[in-house]
Amino acid sequence: MQIRLISADDTLQLRRDVLYPGESLAAMKMDHDADGLHFGVFEGAELVTVVSLFLDRGGSAQFRKLATAPGARGKGYGKALLAHLAEICRKEKISLLWCNARDTAVSFYEQLGYKSKGDYFIKGGINFIRMELPLNQIMTNKKFEIIPAIDIIDGKCVRLTQGDYSQQKIYNEHPLEVAKEFEDIGVKRLHLVDLDGAKKGAVVNWKVLENIAGKTSLVTDFGGGIKTAKDIDIVFECGASLATIGSVAVKEPQLFFSWVKQYGAEKIFLGADVKNEMIAVGGWLETTELSVFDFLESNIEAGVTNIFCTDIAKDGLLQGPSVDLYKKILRQFPAINFVASGGVSNVADLVALQEIGCSGAIVGKAIYEGKITLEELKQFL
Repeated sequence: MQIRLISADDTLQLRRDVLYPGESLAAMKMDHDADGLHFGVFEGAELVTVVSLFLDRGGSAQFRKLATAPGARGKGYGKALLAHLAEICRKEKISLLWCNARDTAVSFYEQLGYKSKGDYFIKGGINFIRMELPLNQIMTNKKFEIIPAIDIIDGKCVRLTQGDYSQQKIYNEHPLEVAKEFEDIGVKRLHLVDLDGAKKGAVVNWKVLENIAGKTSLVTDFGGGIKTAKDIDIVFECGASLATIGSVAVKEPQLFFSWVKQYGAEKIFLGADVKNEMIAVGGWLETTELSVFDFLESNIEAGVTNIFCTDIAKDGLLQGPSVDLYKKILRQFPAINFVASGGVSNVADLVALQEIGCSGAIVGKAIYEGKITLEELKQFL
């Protein structure tokens, strides 16, 4: 897939074939086409999606005539193109992106964070409604944040390689000391993982959470072994700001959705552990046949907004994060707060993740192995 600038005339055939079949190409020309920016998605040499963008220097921009060829639908091209438009608007200091959407497309735009404005109106026998995306709000939500990770086995700070429990290294027997070091340099967030809990299927190291939450001001998310209502209650009672959920969201989605509703999306941190773009569960011991993209789509539809993704193939190897995978996810789901996890090896990796639009990055082994110093982390805090 490639996104390129095209001419207004290049958009006409898809506009006509998809939106107004039977009309002439001449009838597809819009007023002010010459003032717009026209973009196309190419699948090889074939133009499969088009859209036209009109910038208003007063702070808003309208896109029109988004159209995808029938044979190319379901591949995320429309979503990727709209994410591209949003990025252009941000660079131009545009704060609002909007369109007049057909009633049949409202749910599509809602998945991307658009909100309806005003009432439906009829034009040419078709029902339309204005849909708006506040870009300044999304930028605020996507402020890049460093989230150090502390993984716990037997109450000690450890790291695994590629999720393999037989490949573990102890870095500190006192996780609180590690947490305080992060707090002292200005870190605000902490990712705390109960690896014993993940393996057992029930929260084990809750005392470590209680100690860190009670003796630091870090906003801590805690995961590993949260399977029941009792587990999630323990996590919040011990001081976690967010509950990190992975396996339950895969195996018992209705239970997970009930937690999202009960506690609020702001209290839930959905973990998508991935191996070859398929979801893994049970402390990475089991790979499912569920695509990460299908998994994220169903959860976003249920209201989930805070998501992180760990590529097991990268985790603990210090060989760089899965930038290409994260780009694909962000193109398809541009409105989520998306945190990258796994493979970060140096500051350049963090910059790359920030540039592609991640909300933050979970960093573990690179810190403990001295590949990223605490002093270097300060530039992101």
